[in-house]
Amino acid sequence: MTKTISCIVVDDEAIARDIITSHLLKIDNIEIVAQCKNAIEASSYASTHKVDLVFLDINMPELSGIAFAKSIHKDIKVIFTTAYRDYAVDGFDLQAVDYLLKPIAFERLLKAVNRYFEVTSQLDNTKKESNAPVDFIFVRSDRKMVKVDFDAIIYIESYSDYIKIHLQNKILVTRETITAIEAKLPKKQFLRIHRSYIICISKIEAFTNEYVTINGIVLSVSRSYKKEVLKQLEKF
Repeated sequence: MTKTISCIVVDDEAIARDIITSHLLKIDNIEIVAQCKNAIEASSYASTHKVDLVFLDINMPELSGIAFAKSIHKDIKVIFTTAYRDYAVDGFDLQAVDYLLKPIAFERLLKAVNRYFEVTSQLDNTKKESNAPVDFIFVRSDRKMVKVDFDAIIYIESYSDYIKIHLQNKILVTRETITAIEAKLPKKQFLRIHRSYIICISKIEAFTNEYVTINGIVLSVSRSYKKEVLKQLEKF
């Protein structure tokens, strides 16, 4: 049985959102959970709701579709919808499920949705076949890919479009968003306490409802993360 997928439609043009939505309403197992007029609105929704698939315009004001796609969780898949063929390479570099050129016909959109189901089915099978636990990641730093053991990470600090990974004896700088790196870390070992900080739980020395002390450094717990942080830490 094919599961129902939650999708959002993101486009700064109302007529474009309406066309895509009307096509999707004809397809079984699709639930349109939101229509967003820009990527900032979509980012806010995706951070607090379950989203499986995004139909995403590229050329939008303030935050482009490309920038938004780079920032979201790796499990959220993207189908780009745009009037510009020139963006195709960027779209596929981000491992988009498909790239649809406007005006979008129903048959073409249906093909893209079917491709989504094929891609996610293959990923599910791959996950089932792989039982070996992964306890490290590779990050690009100083023009090379560097292996970082999860146990070596003290905390991670965000600076806009790059991050600092604080290790015991050094700091690695890599061009990646904190949301993207968060998706690669095991939730049992790491905790987001602020839009700018992810910490290693086992290295916490002390905490209150306003800050966490880790490796002698005091890091603020932001208001938006406070409830979840206290919920997680009070388990120990």
